[in-house]
Amino acid sequence: MGRKISFKVSDKSGSVTGIYEKSGKGDRLLVLGHGAGAPMHSTGMQLIAETLASKGISTLRYNFPYMEKGIKRPDVPAVAQLTVRKAVEKAKSLEPGAKIYAGGKSFGGRMTSQAESEELLGVEGLVFYGFPLHAPGRDGVERADHLNQVKIPMLFLQGTRDALANIALMKKVCKELKKSKLEIIDGGDHSFKVPKTDPNAVFENLASLVANWMK
Repeated sequence: MGRKISFKVSDKSGSVTGIYEKSGKGDRLLVLGHGAGAPMHSTGMQLIAETLASKGISTLRYNFPYMEKGIKRPDVPAVAQLTVRKAVEKAKSLEPGAKIYAGGKSFGGRMTSQAESEELLGVEGLVFYGFPLHAPGRDGVERADHLNQVKIPMLFLQGTRDALANIALMKKVCKELKKSKLEIIDGGDHSFKVPKTDPNAVFENLASLVANWMK
């Protein structure tokens, strides 16, 4: 089930809650931000944490301030990026000596990469469970511009039916990045739903890809 924790973002934003799940030797920990419309305890985030635990990878998933307060509109980038930094700091205190990675689902992953591009987080690499490259029906790559400023390895997990990431454009973006790896989930949408496939099997596969990449 994991252990509920909390950490302060700022005087204005207050504190947010998180769920820390230790697994394996405690030598690898992935800090996970949630998507724009679903909190840290959503089904997708739970599946991510559970399947990573089966591979010996600890996780710290957390809420952004707006989600903690029950507000629909996401935090402005500055607040979201600060939350990412505070979450990484918390993770380091939870598992001293562990290799720390960061990322998350959609919005959470994007805010993490923006935070890294502007100020080093002190993590080994970034993991994106569905990078939101563009809005639905508005293909473009502008949201990926900041990735050129990221100097650490990046793993992109993308479905071929993802409405927020034209797979051809995603391939182009990753090809131009020096330290990126793109893993494509055939038939997967933005939530990694694959027709006629057990969701647990899909997320187990994603966890295996993450574990192998970390090695």
